Parts: sequence; C-alpha cells; structure tokens
Amino acid sequence: MYELGRSKRANQGYSFDDVAIAPVRRTRSQQEVDLTWRIDAVSFDVPIVAAPMDSVMSPATAIRMGQLGGLGVLNLEGLWTRYEDPQEQYEQITAGGDQVSITKRMQEIYAEPIKPELIEARLAELRAADVPVAGSLSPSTTAEFADVIQKAAMDFFVIRGTTVSAEHVGGEDALNLKEFIYRLDTPVLVGGVATYRAALHLMRAGAAGVLVGFGGGATHTTASVLGIEVPMATAVANVAEARRDYLEESGGRYVHLIADGAVGRSGDIAKAIACGADAVMVGSPLARATEAPGRGWHWGDEAWHAELPRGAASFFEQVGSLEEVVLGPSRIPDGTMNLAGGLRKAMALTGYTDIKSFQRIDLILH
Repeated sequence: MYELGRSKRANQGYSFDDVAIAPVRRTRSQQEVDLTWRIDAVSFDVPIVAAPMDSVMSPATAIRMGQLGGLGVLNLEGLWTRYEDPQEQYEQITAGGDQVSITKRMQEIYAEPIKPELIEARLAELRAADVPVAGSLSPSTTAEFADVIQKAAMDFFVIRGTTVSAEHVGGEDALNLKEFIYRLDTPVLVGGVATYRAALHLMRAGAAGVLVGFGGGATHTTASVLGIEVPMATAVANVAEARRDYLEESGGRYVHLIADGAVGRSGDIAKAIACGADAVMVGSPLARATEAPGRGWHWGDEAWHAELPRGAASFFEQVGSLEEVVLGPSRIPDGTMNLAGGLRKAMALTGYTDIKSFQRIDLILH
C-alpha cells in the first residue's frame, strides 16, 4: 500500500509492459508445445477468442476463426442483428473523418433496433458451418433478449461490459446474473472484472469463464472518461488468486480466465497466460486482417454509446489474412502476426509444453 496523503492509500498495479517472462535452464522443441485449450465440452487448438466487435467479427469471420482453431464471438447487439445487410452502414463508419463526426455517425447507425429474428438467423449461420457457436450481449441487453438466448442453443454465451458485477443494485429490469446462469443451459463467459472480490462473486454466480479487464485499450478511453482502470498484469494475477480460492471453496470447480484488454501482440498473450490466464480475447490484431469487416477500422460498443461515448474508431493497416494473423507465417517483426506462433515459441524457449504449466513460470518486474 502507498500513501497518497493522510486519508487515502492505494495499491500498486502493473501492466503487461511492466513485466517480462523469465527464461529457465531448459528449452524445448516447438513441436512438443501443446496450445490446446478446453472449456466445458469444447476443445480449441489455440487459446484465442475473437472479441465480439463489429469491426472484426461478422458471421463469416466468426466462422473462419472457428475453422482456424479459435473461438469467434459474434456481437448480438451489433450491425449484424440490426440490419439484414449492413454493408452500407460499414461504408459510412469507415468513411473516415474527425472523432466527433465518426462518433455522431455511429450513434445514428446503432440507433436502429436489434431484431430478435436476426439474432436467430446469425447464430444459425454459425451452427450450419459446424464451428463452435458463441454470441455476446451487454448486461443491460441480456435481460431484454433472455428468451431468445435461451432458445439459441449456443456453445457459449458471453456477457461483456466495461465492468460487470454479480449484483447490480437498482433498476427494475436489472439482470439477476446468478438466476440467469442457472436457467441457461449454456456455459456463460462474463466480464470484465479486474479485482479479486468481483471475480469471486461472478464465479459463485456460476460463470464458466471470467473476462479479465475492461476490453481493448485501442478502441475506448474508459480510464480518461470514467477514471476506471486496473493494469492488466495485476488484474489477471488478482483474478487468478480468486480462481484458486474458489476451486478449493467449490470442491474442484474450475473457472477459466480470459484476458480481455491490452493484448495486441503475441508477447502480450504469453505474458497474460504467464500471469494466470487460460486464454485471451483479442480485437485489434484481428482488425489488421484483410477479411475484417471494418477494413482496418476498429471500434467497440463503447464508441457509439448513446449517452457517454468512450473513444471512437481507430485505424490499423491491414497486414494479411486472418489465418496469417492467427497462425502465421508472419512478415512483420512486432508480434502482430502469427499470434499462436509467438506464444508457442515463448513456451518452447522457456521449457513448457502446455498452458497450465506455463501459468507457473516466474516473471520479472521492470
């Protein structure tokens, strides 16, 4: 604890940039490294989840992500569930301009109501492609479309917000998370959270996985608008401690940690898992893929918030196909391509063969 003054103390927090992975005496061949991640009854070849953001996830890219061995999560309150064919809306958003005009344009576009029949149609499209089916809603919207979600038969349902708690006080239509998860016959991934206590409450509510963090830093400015921020290395380590305590408390129920935020490069993925994460949720690296529907532009739900927008669209140069971004090969030496390859190489150079053992590696503080 650090004293800010006589009346206030604060904890120290560390970002992924503040820590580094410490090598050990043993190295291994990359062929020995297993990146498989299994959650509930579904196995994935790589521990990478595509963020439910309209700039990177369309039905087509969600399907492609599944074919590449990861998990694509479709935004069920985005353009694809508001418009039958949102190509015109994408063109308007990606036309460029100053931040004020882009934000105003997005607020007008996203004012179109969400259509339950389009939610059903988009999820059916993913199911027909024989890939894991996952969709996402914000906590406030989940209650409104609970009946649609319960009938959708997804493999995973994601409740993703800036910060989520198991107990929301006030409001007649507030989501009772514990009751909702109990009724839903689908594993629920929920977040973001960044503290031990908040994560423990979500685990006790029945979450199969917890999103750690507040979403990608490239697409919103929650810290400057709301003053809310917990550096990611500290956040993941805090929630990993909650998982360990809950594992003992529950008699063996394991809740998966998915780092969601500040994961823009393969080195960040390695650090997130070294801090205790089981997988990562990425957005900005996928915005660089040629198949990304945002055509290099990248934005999240925070950018078009009707009352308090937090950040607008960012632009990234497109560097290669989605397969090259996720699985390689890479032509760029900064860790934004071949995300799985970077993680595999980091594990091989430090002598680890699987995700669970890599979580125990030592870290160095800069």
